[in-house]
Amino acid sequence: MSSLFNYIDTNIDRFTSELFDLLRIPSISADSKYKGDVKKAAEFVKHQLESIGLEEVRLCETPGHPVVFGKYLKAGADKPTVLIYGHYDVQPPDPLELWETEPFNPTVRDGKVYARGASDDKGQAFIHVKALEAWLKSGEELPVNVKIILEGEEEIGSPNLVPFLKENKEELTCDMVLVSDTAMFAKDTPSITYGLRGLAYMELDVYGPNRDLHSGVYGGAVQNPLNALCEMVSKMKDADGVVQIPGFYDDVLDLTDAEREASRKLPFDEKGWLGSIGVEQGFGEKGYTTLERKAARPTLDMNGMWGGYQGEGAKTVLPAKAGAKISMRLVPNQDPKKIAQLFIDFCHQIKPEGVTIKVSDHHGGDPAMTPLDFYGLKAAAAAYKDVYGKEPLFTKEGGSIPIVADFERVLGVNTILMGFGLNSDAIHSPNEHFHLVDFHRGIKTSAKFLEILPKYMPK
Repeated sequence: MSSLFNYIDTNIDRFTSELFDLLRIPSISADSKYKGDVKKAAEFVKHQLESIGLEEVRLCETPGHPVVFGKYLKAGADKPTVLIYGHYDVQPPDPLELWETEPFNPTVRDGKVYARGASDDKGQAFIHVKALEAWLKSGEELPVNVKIILEGEEEIGSPNLVPFLKENKEELTCDMVLVSDTAMFAKDTPSITYGLRGLAYMELDVYGPNRDLHSGVYGGAVQNPLNALCEMVSKMKDADGVVQIPGFYDDVLDLTDAEREASRKLPFDEKGWLGSIGVEQGFGEKGYTTLERKAARPTLDMNGMWGGYQGEGAKTVLPAKAGAKISMRLVPNQDPKKIAQLFIDFCHQIKPEGVTIKVSDHHGGDPAMTPLDFYGLKAAAAAYKDVYGKEPLFTKEGGSIPIVADFERVLGVNTILMGFGLNSDAIHSPNEHFHLVDFHRGIKTSAKFLEILPKYMPK
């Protein structure tokens, strides 16, 4: 192992430079103007996998953006096979005026690289590419079988990845999936995410008159769609933060005593956490702690609302239409399709007279959880301890990575979420960044995980 870590230390400047080359590519999957750049990023990572010596590397076209696939299967059938997953596409960088430096010009400040995709997910995915290079180029014999897929559509919901998994199910057979697209609990505090919430994302449109109306001439005589929308939204949760949709909680599994105890042991500074986002007091479902509410309980939140005049000054108008986007984060045992239908039914039940509505189900994803006694998690914990010098924490994450549930459903395997970023990395926001020390330590942790995994296999 010393030669492996020595290879990483000796080449870390080159690894970092190559990461910066990837970060310079504006691979924005949501904007068709950048389709060529997304393809360029796919070709970049394909070349990387070829150059480090994988047995087979392919750029697989889809109806959208490509999936890059590679494998190295020389360890033998008696050794575990790890499927590494990551994505090379990124969120749009808007609003550009809030960036201190150009989003696609990687800039180092205070030991952090600032660029769109630095933490989500180019920096974290590239960790595993460089860990594989260390194994294949340092003269060590890789003790596990490895397959890797890097996709270009994660930021738009991975519409073509599940079909890819199904079409290539036999070739993608593995014992577990390894993903780095989550965050550590805190700086220098390694942690493994073992649970993710699911998602149901809805849009509610409310229609009234056939045009915007003068609020003096018509106000009080016809229903205002914006008023009606606000009335509907106000009925979705009560004052204690409890969702009022009938059946919403029917399938929710109660938190176990062990889960609640594990949550209480996390070194969470609630006051500091609230202060970091400029909030004096938290809010959420009554009877649960802040950590439980933000990671282990279901939610319903407005993500956007529109209707009427929003320009400078005053305009006395009664809008013809109003709308809102609403997301619901889901926990294990909740079905996003069932929840979406419950939401639709509820909206029709509470619709005021005098308006019509349209409710759209945009997309969703299943929640996921990896058993704490899974041998892959134990190996990951040992790898973190070896590199970071401390036992990692086990946490649940409030966000959603729908593909994790898809890996379990299609391939029948658990996913190990080894995050190396931080929640403060400003992913999806201006000035996204990634600590370079964790890029370095992440490569070592990934390499160590691949070394010790066979020792944790069930006999």
